[in-house]
Amino acid sequence: MSSDPPILLQSVLQARCSMFSVSEHTIVSEGPGDTGAGHLVRRARTAAGVSLRELARNIGVSAGTLSAIENGKTPLTVGRLDRIAAELGVATVDILANRLPSAADATGTSPARSTGDGQPWRTFEPLDLDPALDAAIAAFMQTGYHGATMRSIAANAGMSVAGIYHYYPSKQDLLVAIFDLGMAELHWRIPAARDDGVSVVERFANMVEALALFHTHRGDLAFIGASEMRSFDEPSRSRIAALRSDIQRMIDDQVASGIRAGEFTTRYPREAARAVSTMCTSLPQWFRPGGPVSQQQIAFEYAQFAVDIMRGHTRPEPTWPRLHRREHRDTGGS
Repeated sequence: MSSDPPILLQSVLQARCSMFSVSEHTIVSEGPGDTGAGHLVRRARTAAGVSLRELARNIGVSAGTLSAIENGKTPLTVGRLDRIAAELGVATVDILANRLPSAADATGTSPARSTGDGQPWRTFEPLDLDPALDAAIAAFMQTGYHGATMRSIAANAGMSVAGIYHYYPSKQDLLVAIFDLGMAELHWRIPAARDDGVSVVERFANMVEALALFHTHRGDLAFIGASEMRSFDEPSRSRIAALRSDIQRMIDDQVASGIRAGEFTTRYPREAARAVSTMCTSLPQWFRPGGPVSQQQIAFEYAQFAVDIMRGHTRPEPTWPRLHRREHRDTGGS
């Protein structure tokens, strides 16, 4: 069903506060030509500690569609805004009036502390992707972003080209949605892994383990994330770059904590932290599930490598508890 003509956010707010009727198909906008006030939805969602995927499932849309709404790529209707508010347990007018605290304001921490739908940070459930996004990931992996076309993506998805455009106005929107999925996941897993540690060394090791696990379990997302940053247009490029920098900053901060505690002795903490991150982000280039080394095994070993790097020497056995290093390993490629 088509939407009614757009109505300014302030008008919707005034109507709701006055209990006037507004059609559920009306698009909420902040100005002429604007497709919606999705950033207010993102603020409300992060304040509630709800992940993008969880909210999308609860309101009956794909994670890619909700990502597009939050990034102003897909119109936000009054009806959908009402459903979002109900799922978050807040009033629609509070979202519109921007009266909700951010997650950082509410908890003193980053919105990255999203619970991940209650998943343990080491657990990776299959992604619930809409057909268009699933087909785009496959196409970008096969031919790269610039080699893929909306027609080829539609064919892979078993949809018409018009059907793809209905949900994603451009190929760029598909790329943004893919990156947002990966960034959203990293931004809850890394802090959750850190907070699961007791000592400064275990917290750092957990963070590296989480980063390595993501790059093995979500290899396609990670590979596209590493290879297609150059394909972004502004302002998406700057926004995604800032999200990536946030991840590195978390690792840098934990390294700094280890040095202050006297646990890490590297003379080059900044360079060492980036070496550790690059070590993990390179995993999709060679790691294959089903090989002689499991995701958990390689993630644990990478965490130990990272601790050794920070201490400036190699220890024969792990110095923080979790798993025993396996005694025999097939040295062939996985």
